[in-house]
Parts: sequence; C-alpha cells; structure tokens
Amino acid sequence: MAEGLLRHLADDRFEVFSAGIYPSRVHPMSIKVMEEWGTDISNHTSDHVDEYLDKNIDIIITVCDYAKELCPAFPGNMEKIHWSITDPFSRWIEDDRFLDRYRNARNLILDHIKMFLKDH
Repeated sequence: MAEGLLRHLADDRFEVFSAGIYPSRVHPMSIKVMEEWGTDISNHTSDHVDEYLDKNIDIIITVCDYAKELCPAFPGNMEKIHWSITDPFSRWIEDDRFLDRYRNARNLILDHIKMFLKDH
C-alpha cells in the first residue's frame, strides 16, 4: 500500500521500490482497499530487501516495527525513516470483516506520506 500511495502522490519525484524481509504477494485486502481510492496495486510485488543493498538507495522507509528491527544495514549514507504501523495481515483470506484493519493501515500510511512529501 505504501508503494502505491507514494508512487501516486509523489509522481516522478522518487523512484519507489517495495521490499521486505520476508517478501510475498500483495494481499487481496490491500488491493481491495486501494481500489476504493482508485489506485491499482494488483501488479505490485515485494522483492527481498537484499536485492537493493547495492542500488545506492537514498531513503529507506520502514512501515512496521518488525521490519525496522530486521532491516539489514545498507551501505553509504542514507536517510532512514520509520513509521510504526500495525500490520493488518491476519490470514491469506479475503474476508470483509478485516477491511477496517486494512483501511486503518492505508489511512495511517497516507498521513505519513503526506508529511514525508512536505519535508522532501
């Protein structure tokens, strides 16, 4: 969701990647709540963070405490930003009972991205 929102709001100001310690496919509930705002993330992927260690990344944003703790040290001098957002993931099922969890995460990510863009 963070990748989709940042790509949408920042236009071409940043080259945006999504990576994780344990990457996987995009959850159907994430796709669903982003579609509510007209943003299609159904083709997004999450790569392994190690794929970016040699890419001269300028800014790293972690969006959950678990990722912050396990994120490897990137070489060079970069800005590190952390947003403590509760992961809405429960199971690999599409169940509307979990929509509010995903909407809350999406909304918090949006708030953080808006602040980030003001500062950058």
